[in-house]
Amino acid sequence: MLMASETSERQELAKLCSCRDWSKAIRILNSLLSQSCAIQDICNRAFCYSKLELHKHVVKDCDKALQLDPTLLQAYILKGRALSALGKKEDALLVWEQGYGYAVHQSADLKLFLELEELLKQNRKVVCENHAMESLESSISVSEPALHVDEKLNSAHKNHSKLNDDSELCSELSDTSENRSEAFDTSDGHDELRDTVNGNKKLNSESNGAYTSNGDDELRDTGNGNKKLNSESNGTYTSDGHDELRDTVNGNEKLNSESNGTYDTFNKSSDESELCSELSDTSEQSSKSSVIHSKPSDISEVLWKSSNKYDIHSELGYGANRNKKFCVTRISKTKSISVDFRLSRGIAQVNEGNYSTAISIFDQILKEEPTYPEALVGRGTAYAFQRELRSAIADFTKAIESNSSACEAWKRRGQARAALGESVEAIADLTKALEFEPNSADILHERGIVNFKFKDFNAAVEDLSACLQLDKENKSAYTYLGLALSSIGEYRKAEEAHMNSIELDQNFLEGWAHLTQFYQDLANATKALECIERVLEIDVGFAKAYHLRGLLRHGMGEHKKAIMDLSIGLGIENSNIECLYLRASCYHAIGEYGEAIKDYDKALKLELDSMEKFVLQCLAFYQKELALYAASKINSEFSSFDIDNDINPLFKEYWCKRFHPQHVSENVFRQPSLKRSRPRKLDFSVTKQKTALLQAADSIGRKIQYNCPGFLPNRRQHRMAGLAAIEIAQKVSKAWRSLQVERNRNTSKHGKKARRKEKINTPSQNRGGACCSTSSSSETSNSYTITEDRSSCRSMMSWHDLYSLAVKWRQISEPCDPVVWVNKLSEEFNSGFGSHTPLILGQAKVVRYFPNYQRALDVAKIVIKEKKYVHNKADDIMDLSEDGKIQEIMHAESCFDLYRIVGEDFWLATWCNSTAFEGKQLEGTRITLLKMGEHGFDFAIRTPCTPSRWEDFDREMAVAWENHQALCNAYSGEAYGSTNFDMLEKVREAILRMTYYWYNFMPLSRGTAVVGFVVLLGLFLAANMKFIGSIPKDLQVDWEAILNFDPNSFMDSVKSWLYPSLKVTTTWKEYPDVASTFSTTGSVVAALSSYDD
Repeated sequence: MLMASETSERQELAKLCSCRDWSKAIRILNSLLSQSCAIQDICNRAFCYSKLELHKHVVKDCDKALQLDPTLLQAYILKGRALSALGKKEDALLVWEQGYGYAVHQSADLKLFLELEELLKQNRKVVCENHAMESLESSISVSEPALHVDEKLNSAHKNHSKLNDDSELCSELSDTSENRSEAFDTSDGHDELRDTVNGNKKLNSESNGAYTSNGDDELRDTGNGNKKLNSESNGTYTSDGHDELRDTVNGNEKLNSESNGTYDTFNKSSDESELCSELSDTSEQSSKSSVIHSKPSDISEVLWKSSNKYDIHSELGYGANRNKKFCVTRISKTKSISVDFRLSRGIAQVNEGNYSTAISIFDQILKEEPTYPEALVGRGTAYAFQRELRSAIADFTKAIESNSSACEAWKRRGQARAALGESVEAIADLTKALEFEPNSADILHERGIVNFKFKDFNAAVEDLSACLQLDKENKSAYTYLGLALSSIGEYRKAEEAHMNSIELDQNFLEGWAHLTQFYQDLANATKALECIERVLEIDVGFAKAYHLRGLLRHGMGEHKKAIMDLSIGLGIENSNIECLYLRASCYHAIGEYGEAIKDYDKALKLELDSMEKFVLQCLAFYQKELALYAASKINSEFSSFDIDNDINPLFKEYWCKRFHPQHVSENVFRQPSLKRSRPRKLDFSVTKQKTALLQAADSIGRKIQYNCPGFLPNRRQHRMAGLAAIEIAQKVSKAWRSLQVERNRNTSKHGKKARRKEKINTPSQNRGGACCSTSSSSETSNSYTITEDRSSCRSMMSWHDLYSLAVKWRQISEPCDPVVWVNKLSEEFNSGFGSHTPLILGQAKVVRYFPNYQRALDVAKIVIKEKKYVHNKADDIMDLSEDGKIQEIMHAESCFDLYRIVGEDFWLATWCNSTAFEGKQLEGTRITLLKMGEHGFDFAIRTPCTPSRWEDFDREMAVAWENHQALCNAYSGEAYGSTNFDMLEKVREAILRMTYYWYNFMPLSRGTAVVGFVVLLGLFLAANMKFIGSIPKDLQVDWEAILNFDPNSFMDSVKSWLYPSLKVTTTWKEYPDVASTFSTTGSVVAALSSYDD
């Protein structure tokens, strides 16, 4: 029965070959090969593929045949010709030489031997004349190896037309005398055909007369930036790893086709005869063949989206742009030539962006053949480009139901599902596609990018590495491998992968852009700028480059230069919300409030297509209100700039959390428009005093810089820190002098020092807001104050007053950062709103904070060992004292180990030993471990500022600030104004102790680290000690405090590098007074922005 079935199939195969219906012949051969893997059937299928110009499938089948029989000359000939057709002339020559080497050492088919010899002679000459860029006119004249049919099949069909070795059958597009050897122009780098008859330019689609010159018929940057996706599969459309649908450098991607009705652009040898079946006499002319004109990208169409994370990762999915092209292999059931031609027309319409027309063509085909998988895939792709992803998925699903082995349908459905965010389903579809082509570099590449998009970085590394094992010239795989490796902290390997991508193509814009982002993430500004310069050399109209450079300059505090770059980018792509929002924030920072509000308004009106962009739109609402507030204060004293007390608590809470602003807009008083309170233009007049003060501030402020990956040097922040530190020194010194005067007056009056007492106050619950009464900052939190008498109390600053000075400078320096006191938020303060600083997020190692990972893990184990319990998500205690869990935990080496032992999400709290209250332990930070996805974790520190915790730290900070032995006694008594380093030891320790509690307190929504170090610098300066060194490499002072249980341990760790760099000096007293030199909010903003003039 099986033999009868096989005989029947071989008879059908002979008929189909006689009719030149190569698509159906391939189906029969597929069936035969599924029953038994005969070498000749593999070669026969390769021959059929060659007739359809599915050159990559020819190569694949020939490779399979040669694995089984390395001496098979027919396979060498077919493979070499396919490679030559793909433009890989040198590779073709190597294949033919290898085959010839076998032929001369053993008996072989003389005809094939002579053909190989002729191929070698002609191609060696061609390769020498033109190294890898052979034009169509110099193509090799060869004869095709015959399709060998089983002897039984031949005898059973003697009356059928024989397949002549020297004859070729092809379908002709018209009966007019067309020159089939059209000139192929490669001079401009565009894979195009030029019609030598009428001069019309035709884009390479390898469909009905198109040809690929370079063999890379995959998604690839060509000379004009357009990209092509090619397909070479029976019932599916695949390529070698680059036919994904996603935003790339300029978003212009094309799916290419190699289909029935195309021709191999070889000049046939004179002794060959070709029998051509015409489609029609006049109506179906060659001008209707599926060739598409490829227009150079207009500068206004250069698009490339980035994520809100400043991650410039390309969007994966359909519809990001309308200029993508595709094709499928046609396998019709009836009237195959006619249907195939219509399919090609549909493909051409998709490639030209005429998606509705394409869908109409596919609809007609599907009326005749409702389950025709290639038409379903074609229509599904057109739907996908129209962002009708559900319709696209429905068509891909029907194609799969019609042909469950349609690999391309599985892949395309996976892409569409990825575009919808259906990560699990997308990966499942791509995995299914890999079952049919397990060694497909294309699908591995595709799945790797989907894995990357959905943050499964380890899986992405695995897939992309496997892809590159199969296709070492896949530049896209290299650059995405670099992105994935960077995400998991493998920075050296990531840089190597990025470099490999651009070594393959020096003009690979996407690769250069990703390398730029890589260096920027590591805070290597010099290399990042070099990469951007290279991008603009390649394409001066590449909008993303200007966004990247604007982003980098913003991060470096060069806001005016950033505005210039962002304006150029918006001139190219005026609806880019990332550029709009960033430019608005730059205008906002430098006091150009009118321009800032214009950009915020534009951002609010944009139609968006992603959640990340929507978040920016929400932030634009809040920032516009804050810009209006700042504008209203521009001519007022800087002391009146008070976000914490003037802005509604609910507004600040929603701003910090990036919530939708609808509730805020309905319930919070809005700022007046600029028309009613137009600020005058900022005018920074240079004076000797200002210049001296700014030079000193720049020198001092640079000391805040962390020399760690991820921390860009920011000139604006440095200046802010310097001015804030000097002002703190000046005001603290003034307060101490006032206190000394008061103490002397009291001593003189009473004959002895006034008795000191402590006063405990209840923290005020009035947290301020627009249109409501507010209390002063000192009234809200100074639970402990020095109250020798009322007059001395008035002259003494509270710790809150002290730190508020630095907070205000931090707020004005970068107004788009939500820096606010947590206790001034709404009722969220009562529920413990606080900071969240991740070290690991999913599988990503956060570049700034991951260096502290091992210490944080060790601290977590110490806490568990000490307390023998943790808290679950519901805050219930989980006892870990039994079953040997503590011992297991002490041997845990990773988050995975720790989570496995505990068994669920949990948190634990570190502690800080109190100085003010002996034996008391304050709640430090919370180390949390939460499961994220199947293989990821959120390992972070979270610091909830509950009212009870706030009160504890408030008292501790007050006592630290008061500290009788250090600050008050030293500066109100004999050590005031001392320049003796040893005498100032207690002062230094008191400053460090207060800094320790500040860092563990974390009372700000963000900015705690820089504010803490600015105050430290100011206090040292007030004590005549100037820090002239720098923070050691890879050390973060705030983490030193957070990961130490005792202030003395923190002080010991800091003294080793801090004390040798403290210089005793009083030169700071010569600096002009900051508060009077820059008295208004406008003058402060101008001072922070002046260095960029």
